[in-house]
Amino acid sequence: MTGKYGRSALWEQYNRTHVTRETTHELAGFKSGAPNFKMALWDPKPNGVRYLKTLIYNLAEQLSPDAKAALRRIRHREVGDPISVRVDGEPVCLDYLQAVLELEFVTGHVELTGARVVEIGAGYGRTCHAFLSNHDLSAYYIVDLDNSLTLAEAYLGAVLTEEQFAKVGFVRVDDVEDFFATARFDLCVNIDSFAEMDAATVLAYLALVDRSCRYCYIKNPVGKYLDKTLDSHSQGAELVELALRTGLARDVLDIHDSDAVAEHGTKFVATYRPGPWWTDVAAGRALPWSYYWQVLYRRARP
Repeated sequence: MTGKYGRSALWEQYNRTHVTRETTHELAGFKSGAPNFKMALWDPKPNGVRYLKTLIYNLAEQLSPDAKAALRRIRHREVGDPISVRVDGEPVCLDYLQAVLELEFVTGHVELTGARVVEIGAGYGRTCHAFLSNHDLSAYYIVDLDNSLTLAEAYLGAVLTEEQFAKVGFVRVDDVEDFFATARFDLCVNIDSFAEMDAATVLAYLALVDRSCRYCYIKNPVGKYLDKTLDSHSQGAELVELALRTGLARDVLDIHDSDAVAEHGTKFVATYRPGPWWTDVAAGRALPWSYYWQVLYRRARP
């Protein structure tokens, strides 16, 4: 330390590397650079997990009592070693935090006891896990690509009870039309995958939903973004170009402008409506992401 009230050895180091004489004379950009990353803000690039855990922690504390109870009923969430925090004695990861928020949104309007549910693009199956852990469904079908189905089947086999797993059906995309030809469902779910499909594929799925389902829950981005500061386009320009061409909501917007997101949210509801006979029961922004929207549609005719 230099003097009675001087700097510590730690700040001696910071003064050489971050808050230098040169940087303290330049205000332009200092809040997004090295000086402020030591004074007030952790550098988001090496501190991504710190920020993720902070996000999870704050959101978990704000869950409603019903959502917290739903989370506790979902057993074996630790399978796969998720990045988690502990709130009120309960481990919480971002995937299942979103799952209970989605479940709460849907169950505010749809009775799930005895329901038949189909999910298009289920990832590893966390939504299925959440639904079956909280409601006595009659069946839950997952439609997906072969590799994703293999992962979902392995994961759900590990986390569900035998009775719950027996209610799950796995449908390959090559078998979709035959599967939907006679099937009827109380609810269709799509979370995050319509935005990654070719537009023609999305429209084909919506046509199947139109003739086969009573309710449809969709949660996807309201549009696309090109802000390179968010992810450095780390997976390459080609992937960015491919992503810009998928889904039905392809407008490029500032995804951290609430007015722009709300405007595109209104367009989102109209864009993903399965057909002319469908009305939106509820819609709004889907936490935690600034640019995700969720909508629950109901088929108005028998």
